[in-house]
Amino acid sequence: MEGVNHSVVSEFVFLGLTNSWEIQLSLFVFSSIFYLASMMGNSLIMLTVVSDPHLHSPMYILLANLSFIDLGVSSVISPKMIYDLLRKHRVISFRGCVTQIFFIHFIGGVEMVLLIVMAFDRYVAICKPLHYLTIMSPKMCILFSVTSWAVGFIHSLFQLAFVVNLPFCGPNVLDSFYCDFPRFIKLACIDTHKLKLLVSVNSGFMSVGSFFILIISYIVIIFTVQKHSASGSSKALSTLSAHVTVVVLTFGPVMFIYTWPSSFTHLDKFLSIFDAIVTPFLNPVIYTFRNQEMKMAMMRVFNQIMGYRQIIKLFHSVHS
Repeated sequence: MEGVNHSVVSEFVFLGLTNSWEIQLSLFVFSSIFYLASMMGNSLIMLTVVSDPHLHSPMYILLANLSFIDLGVSSVISPKMIYDLLRKHRVISFRGCVTQIFFIHFIGGVEMVLLIVMAFDRYVAICKPLHYLTIMSPKMCILFSVTSWAVGFIHSLFQLAFVVNLPFCGPNVLDSFYCDFPRFIKLACIDTHKLKLLVSVNSGFMSVGSFFILIISYIVIIFTVQKHSASGSSKALSTLSAHVTVVVLTFGPVMFIYTWPSSFTHLDKFLSIFDAIVTPFLNPVIYTFRNQEMKMAMMRVFNQIMGYRQIIKLFHSVHS
């Protein structure tokens, strides 16, 4: 962070999403609802997995990890964006901007690796069911989780090393509602053409590479099951459909933003909103509605919570 001292710019100004007050108010309501729903949905999944012994299996432990990451995805961008929708002067400090960039790529890297781990878990469960508990042991789950966080941290640190010492002497206006590398680099006082290429290659390679690894793994699963049983392939496809949907929703916006040769500002902003607010909300919805066991477990947790509330009410009524 020593590079901060070499910059004249101490804060950045966001142009935001729109100048229309009516649209800003609509976006405020829309974003607030989806953010709260995302926080509640992902927290409920984590609570359900932790509290229900029937869900203490590798698949659900990994799902709880994904929900925890989605909480981070929502919280890195959404609160600041929602707050700024009600302000005319939208600013962020230099250090705040760099910190936001770091956590965006940190959490994004963790999520990509974790989705690959979840695909591997489904491959073992569907193609090697007799060896599932041996391969996906508790130690292996911990190792996979630690690896996901380590890869995300290294990826983000590597990205940050490119830009942390860049000089910024003005202008300081970002045509966005959050800080990220493409627009951040454009404001540097030096020629950053090669740097933009390096950042795009790094993020683009990780997102596109992870996406193709996931798609290939799903194809392998389908073909493997189809060889043994034609009816089994439809069951496997049903099981994988939730995973494939989440992967497309997660990787689609990221790949477009970092690999598309031209910059389409309005489309970039729309995809960024979708990725920051809608996707973290859809992930728990998709996994929950496609999984009967998870729905039953959530009902048990809900009934327990309601039971506790009845006990508390009874306790207060007795002592009042």
